[in-house]
Formats: sequence, C-alpha cells, structure tokens
Amino acid sequence: MPEEHVISIDPFKPLAEEPGTGHNRWHEAIEPVVEVDPGDVVVYETRDAFDGQLNANSTEDDVAGLNLNPVHPLTGPVYVRGAEPGDLLEVELVDIEADPWEQWGYTIQVPGFGFLRDDFPDPFIVHWRLHGNRYAESDQLPGVRIRCNPHPGTLGLAPSAELRQRAMQREEELAERDGFALPPEPTDAVPADERLAGEGLRTIPPRETAGNIDIKQISPGTTVLIPVYEEGALVSTGDVHYAQGDCEACGTAIEMRSRVHLRFNVRKGAAERQGIRDLQFFRDEYFTAPEMAAPRRFFATTGIGVRKDGTNESENITLAARNALLNMIEHLGTRGFDRQQAYALCSAAVDLRISQTVDVPNLLVSALLPLDIFI
Repeated sequence: MPEEHVISIDPFKPLAEEPGTGHNRWHEAIEPVVEVDPGDVVVYETRDAFDGQLNANSTEDDVAGLNLNPVHPLTGPVYVRGAEPGDLLEVELVDIEADPWEQWGYTIQVPGFGFLRDDFPDPFIVHWRLHGNRYAESDQLPGVRIRCNPHPGTLGLAPSAELRQRAMQREEELAERDGFALPPEPTDAVPADERLAGEGLRTIPPRETAGNIDIKQISPGTTVLIPVYEEGALVSTGDVHYAQGDCEACGTAIEMRSRVHLRFNVRKGAAERQGIRDLQFFRDEYFTAPEMAAPRRFFATTGIGVRKDGTNESENITLAARNALLNMIEHLGTRGFDRQQAYALCSAAVDLRISQTVDVPNLLVSALLPLDIFI
C-alpha cells in the first residue's frame, strides 16, 4: 500500500540550524532525507525563499541588507526507489498548504536583482496577510486582493556529476561574456561539507532537472515530468509562492512557507526513449479559477523591440517584454500606485504574454493586468 512520509522542519529556524532537512545547492552527493516507493506521497514542509531573514516587521533596510547566499533553502532530497538515469519522474502535486504556521507572506525588490533591476535600484517590501487558501491583502497595496494560486517556485532533481560540471562550465563561459550567472559559492552553503559547498550549483536558474521554475500553472492538480539524471532522482522543493504573475518581474512573487504534498511515479526509460531533456507538465482542469486563468476583465499594455533612444533592435523579445512591463507600470501610476508599488503588483499579478514572434524586426509582448484583483 502507498505510504505518506512527512519531512518536518522548524520554519522559524534557518536551514543551517537543521541541515538534515534540506540543502541550498544542487549536488548529486547530497544524502537523501527519506527513501520512498513509487506511489507514495511525501509532505515537504518548506521555508521561505530567503530562509527566514524576513518577518512581518521587516523594513526596506532589512531588504537592503539581505544575504543572498542562503537562497533557496530546499526541503529534501527524497530518494525514489527504482528511478534511474534515462527515466522520466512523474511528480503529481497533490496539495499545497499556505503557511500553516503564520498567515504572512511578502514581495520584495532586492537592489541589483529582478527583470528591471536597472530601473529599480531601491529596496522595497510588501507584507501580505494570507487568508488561508482564499486570497492575500496588503496595506502597502490598498484596494488589491490577490487570489491564492499556490505553486512551488523551486521543484527539481539532482543533476548527475557530468551534468553539474557541464552546467558550471557553460555558466562560467556565460559570465565571461558579461552574462548574468552565479558561480558556486561555498559561503552559507548547506550542506557545509567543503566539497559539496564548493562544487554545488546555485539554485537561482532552472536547468535540465527543473529547479527554480516559477511556473504558476504548476499548482495542485498538475503532474510534472522531469528527466532523471541520478539514481533515485533525489527530489527537492521549496521557495513556494502563494500567487504570482506570469513574469515574477521584480524577482519575488508572494513568498511564503508551506506544506507541499507530492506523489511520485517512474516512467521507465521514457526520457531516453523520447529524447526528453527538459521539464514538461500537464493537467486536466483549470490551474486556478477560470476567470483568473483567462481573466474575464483585464487591461493590457504592449511592448516592441525599440529602445528609449529610438534604436530599433531586431527580434529582441527581452526588450519587448521590458517595454510592455514598463508601460504597465506607467498605467498603474494612473491608478494611484507609485512605481515601486506598481512593480511589485506586476510581479504578483500581471501576466506577460508573447503575442507574436514572426513580424520582424518587432516581436511583440503583451502585459495583462486582471481587473478582478481590485476591490
């Protein structure tokens, strides 16, 4: 008979004080917390993305002083018996409980981080009151009510040694080309073992084994398919979001602690046989209330690949997305929000949509603001 396993934590202690419950780097040699059979359910208790550095009384000064090395504290890994390289791990999201310890969440803007980091250099914080699995409200964004749509910001498997080394090399090469990539950093790494801390990949980007995916459609009822690279798959999760726009533009959603219920199954040899190299997912019903999945009332802005100085760039979808988002921030200003409030609201509720990728040189991105969030 399938069993249920619970990985319990003290959510008010940082991961470093309970290293047996999780990790904040990806490495194939991290010992599993528990071993389970296919069909079993695992309940992961999770910390927030910044590992307890913030609380309901935190200010912008606290945000400015955040230590990014502990990001993200993950619960796990879980060893799934029978999972081998070349398999496809099937992960069903059974349930997510929104912060069962304290009904509080936050959205922050960290200097130097986020999609519009050059336009928003100052720290900012929004404190949210979480009303169970119904909605969130904040004094910092008056007149706004965000419906609960919980999902794991980070959900992934351990890489193999070969994949880990390949990812590290390509990210080092990217940084040498002035790209934004974070190399391994042993400071504040968990586990603190010298080898694991020095070799472990940071959790910031998604990779072939998933990881920091930030896909709001991966809510309870969704099944995720992830190619297995290491024996036992070694599944971890954390960085759970109460709700998020399809962009998480400022770098955070509505961040919270949680209890995540996952069920595992193994599709033997499917990843190798079908050539699946990246995350896939599916579901048979709406991922949230239909009017929120496809807003019945919305206001949209758009952006194309033209810079502020009038320079036209060819097929630059990133620039188009930035322009759509900046135009939405300007629109929210007409609704009484200042720029930092508007940026936070975009991160929590606005959906960026690629509207077309063929009409060269100007690809077009739309930003959709659901109007039902206003009360």
